[in-house]
Amino acid sequence: MIKPKNFGLWGNTDKSVFWQILPKIIDWADSNKIQIYITEKIQKNVEFNANSIPVINSNEKISEMDFMLVLGGDGTFLSCARAVEHHDTPILGIHLGDLGFLAKVTLDDIFQRLDQVAKGDYLIEKRSMVKAVLKKTGSEKVLYGLNDFVVTSGESHRLLVSEVFVNGRRVSEYRSDGLIVATPTGSTAYSLSSGGPIIAPDVDSFVITPISAHSLNSRPLVVSNKSSIEIKFSNYNQDIIFITDGQLHEILRPNDVALISNSNFQIGLIDFDDTDYFHTLRIKMGWGTRGGS
Repeated sequence: MIKPKNFGLWGNTDKSVFWQILPKIIDWADSNKIQIYITEKIQKNVEFNANSIPVINSNEKISEMDFMLVLGGDGTFLSCARAVEHHDTPILGIHLGDLGFLAKVTLDDIFQRLDQVAKGDYLIEKRSMVKAVLKKTGSEKVLYGLNDFVVTSGESHRLLVSEVFVNGRRVSEYRSDGLIVATPTGSTAYSLSSGGPIIAPDVDSFVITPISAHSLNSRPLVVSNKSSIEIKFSNYNQDIIFITDGQLHEILRPNDVALISNSNFQIGLIDFDDTDYFHTLRIKMGWGTRGGS
């Protein structure tokens, strides 16, 4: 891998630990002669003197970075991934709390891992992004996600009736509190908590998972990520909320349609030889350990 000459910093500025570690990261960058760039959100903090640090002021600027360093949780990582979008800039996630599925590195290991990156001693793991085209009356909106798309009845707490088609063929009419279409990356998030399977990152697939299905016959369905998934709501009579990665919300009307497919690009995650996806699962989920005492 390349030895970086610069990197961008993306962080959860609401966490006090972010501001505590930031000066140390700047010092590390200076000592390694690697130029650091910060986001406008970091730069605008009144308590932080960042006049001498260049700013990432557009998504195109991200394409000039050798990597993005993300400090926060998986939510912060997801927002950065959507900003990176089709650019080839890889992401290194530092979790400012417990170990995450996306932000895998902890604060205890941050400078050991940064030293490895500075030496070019790292791997790039590719993760697929998913695309949604929302077809509304007279308009279309395109969204990208790394984890999942969710449709739900929202605050009405009413049964949502959604009709699903895969490659133009009718699958089922789901009567549930909502529906999740997740990537393998997102299979350990909301989909898992709703009864969906864990899918290894290198399995090219989507999982369609109903949320609190009102029928025992409704089960999660795994399909190829080459599939086109169409969701209709013509048998529903209220607004629907369409959620991207648990963060972005759109309102759909009953006659609107959501078309979900694989995007034509992938996100690169910086990884290391001594890390293991299944080891992370065991730590996060307690696989192989006895419950109780």
